[in-house]
Amino acid sequence: MNKDIRQDKIVGSRRFSNYFWTFFLFVGGTSFLLAGLSSYLKINLLPFANPVELVFIPQGVVMMFYGTLSLSIGIYTLLTVIWDIGSGYNEYNKIENLVKIVRKGFPGKNREILLTYPLNNIQAIGIKISDGLNPKRIIYLCLKDERKIPLTPVEQPSSISNLEENAADLAKFLELKLENL
Repeated sequence: MNKDIRQDKIVGSRRFSNYFWTFFLFVGGTSFLLAGLSSYLKINLLPFANPVELVFIPQGVVMMFYGTLSLSIGIYTLLTVIWDIGSGYNEYNKIENLVKIVRKGFPGKNREILLTYPLNNIQAIGIKISDGLNPKRIIYLCLKDERKIPLTPVEQPSSISNLEENAADLAKFLELKLENL
């Protein structure tokens, strides 16, 4: 890689957790839907249970509702994995004096998301760390007009030392100061 160009890859929806939840939602949704249908048709469609004994109203209806909801969310998650929503890269180019943030979105005319910022418009590299129930560890591109553009992907929070090291390397590469937000 050129010493004046740095490119950081961003992993999108193709993560293990999304594969796991897609599988889990499909299996659970199918089981609930078949249990509800079995209670309606009075035919056992599940080999490992006996949902024929369920009363269709209200248990069978509720089982069918939850099964349909689970399958719908599973299909949505599967499509985000297939389309690899959120994947892309961050490119820091000293030759062109540009920072390019490229991401994939949902299919359509705006599928490819491209944000460009001139290097002289960037004030600093910022880090925001918040712990608790929903921990966030994010590296930001702080612009002179007070906007803060997130650079890290949505994922399981990385360690604080790893985040600080990545932010320090980026600030050193871009010759900017590092801020705590």
